[in-house]
Amino acid sequence: MVAHVRRRPPLDVAFVVPRSGPAGIFGPSCEACGILAVEEINASGGLLGREVRLRVVDGGRPPGEVAAEVGALVDAGLVHAVTGWHISAVRQEIAPVVLGRVPYVYTPLYEGGERTPGVFLAGETPDRQVRPALDWMVRERSIRTWCVVGDDYVWPRVSASAARGYARTMPDVAIVDEMFVPLGTEDFAPVLRRIDRSGARGVLMFLVGSDAVRFNRAFADAGLDGHLTRLSPLMEENMLLGSGVDATHDLYASAGFFEALPTASGLDFSLRYADRFGGQAPALNSLGESCYEGLVLLGRLVDGAGELSTDALEHAGRSLVYDSPRGVVRLAGNHLLQSVHLAQADGLGFDVVARLSDAPV
Repeated sequence: MVAHVRRRPPLDVAFVVPRSGPAGIFGPSCEACGILAVEEINASGGLLGREVRLRVVDGGRPPGEVAAEVGALVDAGLVHAVTGWHISAVRQEIAPVVLGRVPYVYTPLYEGGERTPGVFLAGETPDRQVRPALDWMVRERSIRTWCVVGDDYVWPRVSASAARGYARTMPDVAIVDEMFVPLGTEDFAPVLRRIDRSGARGVLMFLVGSDAVRFNRAFADAGLDGHLTRLSPLMEENMLLGSGVDATHDLYASAGFFEALPTASGLDFSLRYADRFGGQAPALNSLGESCYEGLVLLGRLVDGAGELSTDALEHAGRSLVYDSPRGVVRLAGNHLLQSVHLAQADGLGFDVVARLSDAPV
């Protein structure tokens, strides 16, 4: 008589990514990278012997709505972990809802400082992304005066505050003006007039998705791209496509991953992405790759812990080092430390021009 083997229930993950709002422009690439990560994890046996499944939650909605949906899924036992790309205002609502209940891997670049137990951070922070980029701009471009333009929520405001602090420690570097606009802003004319009057030589952008696209177009239409450099820690290939080739002159981005990153692991990831989704795939980019990174990080933690409790995962993370599309990465204090690169827009793509920070491994 053949014994019947009972199949273990799936391990469901709330995958919080933008399907609406300004960040919706790169939501499809986030979902594609999540699908690729889950397929690779399941091909290797899943997690804890369980098939991993994604339950997509639209993270582009108001933060309270997103957190309420995630909380309801956790309450009902329908998800066993949370990950994905969404803005910091959403993270701040989700973190207390899942505290001590399920692990939460937050994938985007962010302002730093998150210390909620059981929250793991896969993205870049200003000390490794903005500070060295400002140093490079002084050294290579002699740009010392900056305006800040950001969306009006926690990541742009805290990052701008960090940039002011960096400028104070750098000879002759100054932030001469700061402007914050509501998410979804369409008219940047008042902002552009202030930038033009400021005397700055560079614009530090903390704008999300379609807001950055509209700003880039208006910036170029006003002729400011002829004498002002733009630098953004949140600028990716879909946003370049949306901006258009005429609006990307003298535009720089800093990130842990670019599709053009010339490393073996990065190129291999790009090939796997192209093989899986073909020529119609959403443009691969750092923000989508972060969603892949978040699921891989979750998998590494679970494999090391042998369970899903946040205490066990944090213990497993203390010695976690692995090779990712971003290169060799290491978890320290629940933050994934990685190399960060600077790239210059070249039409509708990026040319990686410098390594700003090395992964401390």
